[in-house]
Amino acid sequence: MNTEILSRIQFAFTIAFHYIYPPLSIGLGVVLVIMEGMYLRTGKQIYEQMTRFWIKIFALIFGIGVATGIVMEFEFGTNWAVYSRYVGDIFGSALAAEGIFAFALESGFLGILLFGWNRVSPRVHFFSTIMVALGSMFSAIWIVVANSWQQTPAGYRIEGEGMKARAVITDFWEMVFNPSSVDRLSHVIIGSFLAGSFLVLSVNAYYILRKRHLEIAKAGFKIALTVATVASLMQLFTGHRSADGVAKHQPAKLAAFEGHYDSSAVADMYLMGWTNADKREITGLKIPGGLSFLLHQDFTTPVKGLDAFPKEDRPSSRAVNVVFQTYHLMVAIGMALIGLSVLAVFLWWKGKLFEQKWLLQIFAWSVLLPQIANQVGWYSAEIGRQPWVVYGLLRTSDALSQSLKTEQVLFSLIMFTLVYTLLFVLFLYLLNKKIKHGPVDTHSEAIPDSSKRDNPILN
Repeated sequence: MNTEILSRIQFAFTIAFHYIYPPLSIGLGVVLVIMEGMYLRTGKQIYEQMTRFWIKIFALIFGIGVATGIVMEFEFGTNWAVYSRYVGDIFGSALAAEGIFAFALESGFLGILLFGWNRVSPRVHFFSTIMVALGSMFSAIWIVVANSWQQTPAGYRIEGEGMKARAVITDFWEMVFNPSSVDRLSHVIIGSFLAGSFLVLSVNAYYILRKRHLEIAKAGFKIALTVATVASLMQLFTGHRSADGVAKHQPAKLAAFEGHYDSSAVADMYLMGWTNADKREITGLKIPGGLSFLLHQDFTTPVKGLDAFPKEDRPSSRAVNVVFQTYHLMVAIGMALIGLSVLAVFLWWKGKLFEQKWLLQIFAWSVLLPQIANQVGWYSAEIGRQPWVVYGLLRTSDALSQSLKTEQVLFSLIMFTLVYTLLFVLFLYLLNKKIKHGPVDTHSEAIPDSSKRDNPILN
């Protein structure tokens, strides 16, 4: 493998590993706000107890997320120096905004969230929970804004020529609200709600199946199910809006999503399939003209295909099948989450939810589904825009550091793999330990008096 491919693999690996944690913290932050809000409204100790428990999980996720996120910022300079120079003014301003408006807010109030149970009033503690949840969302806002600018550049001008060219902001708010930022941000945030809520659903389903902490587990399950149902239905809307934006601003990517080559033909919508780049065809299950209908509300309107773009300006033949598979896997999981959530709500309404062991077993493993969907959705978005790192302006091959050597990237990739594997094992070990301990002290299933609060992170 050459230096470019190895650098791309390294960055994909590090960001994919990091991307496990921010969606969990965003989604879990929202669930924590609801849980603690229920405690303040009802005064029931089960809500306090579940809030204390999930704060411990949140702290673990937050810590690993911070540690794994720092590495990527160094990679911009070590592996992608030309890219850093080209988008430094734009990407740098977004990262600065994240640090000032998001990370400082989240980390500052996190101290009160973790250590403030005995030191501040319940309302102040609840306020800190809200601020932590908002801070995690603000962090996502600025990262998505920076990435969306790469997809649909706006509010800039190019200064210099050749390898010295760089993008300079001419309108900050036009850069922030570039054509894809709002749609992509809503899609990412809702996906994060799903990741966090299904983590809570998974753990509580495990407790219910094991007949442990039943009162707390059932109440927590219902809270998470409400968030998951609303989020899964909203994701259907945000996904459609995002696809419409891709069709308008990145038509080559949309064509790769569906493996559509012929610009003179209507575009089918595939439920599953396999692309053959040599024959420019797909074998699979499809809705004839389905994509044409979604885009134009007409089953007979042609859609621009990959043949409308020069080969050097569109995803490679091999990449098209990767994009096709990852995109359709994301959609399939999204529909499965809707079906699972709606079914559970129906059984809840019937009063039979917790009698269905088979469904609870599915929920116990369902934590994997939003994570997979988030990962493959990111893969399809990033691979689908190739060969551009900044769409239509800077090619990925031109963004690489010129002095970088293949053996250097290979060595760092091996080391990152080892370190991140150890971090992941540690994360799973600590998470499993906290889940097995549960929201109630192991010496007693009774809920302790709220006046005897201890530090939630030290339990």
